[in-house]
Amino acid sequence: MAELRLYDTRTRSVREFEPRDPGRVGIYVCGPTVYARIHIGNARPFVVFSLLKRFLEHAGYTVCLVVNVTDVNDKIYAAARGGSSIELADTMTAAYVADTDRLELGRPDHEPLASASIAAMVEEIAVLLNGGHAYVAGGDVYFRVRRDAGYGALSGRDVDSMDQGEGVEGVDLKEDPLDFALWKAHKADEDSAWDAPWGRGRPGWHIECSAMAESLLGVGFDIHGGGLDLLFPHHENEAAQTRSARGAELAAHWMHNGMLAATDGEKMSKSLGNIAPLYEVLDRHGRDAVILYFASAHYRQPIAYGDEPIAAAAAGVQRIRDAARRLVAGDSPLELRPLHVRFFEALADDFNTPSALAAMWDWIRGANRRAGPVGDRDLREMLGVLGLENLFDVPGPPAALLALAEARAIARAEDDYARADELRAQIEAGGWSVRDTPTGFELTPLA
Repeated sequence: MAELRLYDTRTRSVREFEPRDPGRVGIYVCGPTVYARIHIGNARPFVVFSLLKRFLEHAGYTVCLVVNVTDVNDKIYAAARGGSSIELADTMTAAYVADTDRLELGRPDHEPLASASIAAMVEEIAVLLNGGHAYVAGGDVYFRVRRDAGYGALSGRDVDSMDQGEGVEGVDLKEDPLDFALWKAHKADEDSAWDAPWGRGRPGWHIECSAMAESLLGVGFDIHGGGLDLLFPHHENEAAQTRSARGAELAAHWMHNGMLAATDGEKMSKSLGNIAPLYEVLDRHGRDAVILYFASAHYRQPIAYGDEPIAAAAAGVQRIRDAARRLVAGDSPLELRPLHVRFFEALADDFNTPSALAAMWDWIRGANRRAGPVGDRDLREMLGVLGLENLFDVPGPPAALLALAEARAIARAEDDYARADELRAQIEAGGWSVRDTPTGFELTPLA
């Protein structure tokens, strides 16, 4: 296989990927904050990193994929509106699992809950306090940003121009407005809290991911992923916490997927109310179209979402199904092998799925032009990495329709075209179309 290269956000370059432990890859991806059903934009990192895992496993690596669930967060308290934030988080976590199960890409190897990882967070905060990287103020604990010489390197931002996005919360307690919360003292209207040496309360968002990632993958694991919207402040703060507490970088590579935008270019988000829940998109278009839609754009680039892009993906799914029906089991032609190689070389070059798909479409066109049977092995392998191997699992036409098609072929051979047209109409009434080829007839389901 070609040398594996990935873009690293911190160095802003595509560079060779060398895992910490030969043959093994650890990936941590920031998962959802479970205050509502996830939307189609939330599904992009789930799909991207699930497919990346498939590709790395195809390349011979053993992969451990960790995707956390943030079930302790300000947004959850706000969404509960005085009700139980715990029950809301539990309900939305179950919905998240159910919705992403419908993508049929498998579950991550670990899906830690923030609420089940508090001890690790308390331990890391204690280390930061003991090292002078944090301080207690009014029951809160804040991280001293300016104590970290590397702060801003990941996001490429100037420290003096940053805003943690915490609004006025804790502003009177902070030594510096740039400092961010590691721990928040318990408030009367919050229904969950944990004990800590500095007082009862709950963790801040950023320390949650540092602690969960370190607990499952150790410090210096291979790939930290997530949406580009998390780069600052979330990922910058994660990196700073671990660097300050452990004296080493949290991850070797940082990978960020681009965001979804409406077809008119406007950002899509829950707050703007212009984005569809994942389950609704799956109900309308099916999981195959969703996966092909995401694979059609490079993971680092923004991707337009709307009826036209998803319809184009659905049409692509049908083209692949049609191509798969024409293939036979067995080895693929050697003449098409360079396109198979090109497919995997594209994935090895910063997981370039659009270039890989271009190679796959060229393979399909080449297979369609060949006379005689074409083996399916190459296409099965390519679709397997994309999570679309199920497109081969299409039931054949009913025996009754096959009999009609045979009778039509005989009628055509006898120049009885009126009878052939009658039989075609009966076949189409049964939900299938018939196409004549140099090697005989071909039946395909009507869309």
